[in-house]
Amino acid sequence: MIKVGFIIGSTRPGRHTQSIAEWAFKVAKTRQDANYELIDITDFKLPLLDEPIPPAMGQYEKLHTKIWAAKIESLDAFVFVTPEYNHGPSGALKNAIDFLYKEWNNKAAGFVSFGSGHGIRAVEQLRQIMAELQIADVRTQVTFSLFHDFENGNSLKASEHHVKSTHTMLDQLVTWAIALKTVRENKIENLMLKSNVPRDERVTH
Repeated sequence: MIKVGFIIGSTRPGRHTQSIAEWAFKVAKTRQDANYELIDITDFKLPLLDEPIPPAMGQYEKLHTKIWAAKIESLDAFVFVTPEYNHGPSGALKNAIDFLYKEWNNKAAGFVSFGSGHGIRAVEQLRQIMAELQIADVRTQVTFSLFHDFENGNSLKASEHHVKSTHTMLDQLVTWAIALKTVRENKIENLMLKSNVPRDERVTH
């Protein structure tokens, strides 16, 4: 079954990102079409990018990078839950993305965002980043307003339309994730054919 990770894209103390991610994850868990997982980038304790070799080379030296890479490699799709800081995503999320390359390739992404402007501009930037990482991003975006969707600026008050848009986003995400998993498997198959690996010794992921 497809594996989808909800990535909490902020490390700021008092962040709203966690409550929004937990809410969206709870909606996802009512579905039977994928295995959903909540991933908090704070758990991986990533410093500012400290790998001496560009991530595209795949030659990671740091233990924290290898642990992060293993987690992302295990997933078929991602839901980036992002705040909007100064018209962009958080630096912590961008940093976590930049640590890796091939682990992101040929997978799918959706977005849940929030901010004074619903986080729309943060996701616009993330969509450009997804293109460079060979990630297919889906059209439907779940957005929250700091002014209208939080009680007293603190407690999330999601509406029924948020539930609907979350399911629509996940419908699109799972469809693309299934298709792109086939793409990845075909690439592995073709590489093995070129290497003359006997069929009974081939391994796909």
